[in-house]
Amino acid sequence: MLTAEQILAAHKANVETLFGLTTKAFEGVEKLVELNLQVAKAGFGEAAEHAKASLSVKDAQELLALQAGLLQPAAEKAAAYSRHLYEIASATNAEVSKIAEGQFAEAQKKFVALVDSAAKNAPAGTENAVALVKSAVAAANNALESVHKAAKQAQDVAEANFQAISTSAAKATAAATKARRA
Repeated sequence: MLTAEQILAAHKANVETLFGLTTKAFEGVEKLVELNLQVAKAGFGEAAEHAKASLSVKDAQELLALQAGLLQPAAEKAAAYSRHLYEIASATNAEVSKIAEGQFAEAQKKFVALVDSAAKNAPAGTENAVALVKSAVAAANNALESVHKAAKQAQDVAEANFQAISTSAAKATAAATKARRA
């Protein structure tokens, strides 16, 4: 049986975990806001410079050259923004996962201890039922570990794909800009 102290301790731990997760989520949001403000500020300055440069062109050829010169930096900036966005999301996800995994591991230890305690205090003749419960707990733990490993592998593959796509997009933009200038 759970005591009032154990229930209170569990609730306290859950509240602390909730606040920890909320803090990490807000830190991620703060980073996103900061990134977006930097991008907006830089974009505003670049738009002003581009407008000044556009007003000073003398003919259509010079305007086309100006536009072509802006294509590659804009694509590179968009790729950099995407990378930063992905890094912030990944870091926040990793921190939240770390906290959740810690809490899950602690809950798992407590559950196993509870099962062991119940097994020690079980009436005679229930050894098969206790063994069945222990076996089910072990199977569930193995299944969860397998799911966790598969999720980690999927995350690694997604990150590698994202990096490859970003690199390919930047190279394609550079090649298109180079071809346009030629």
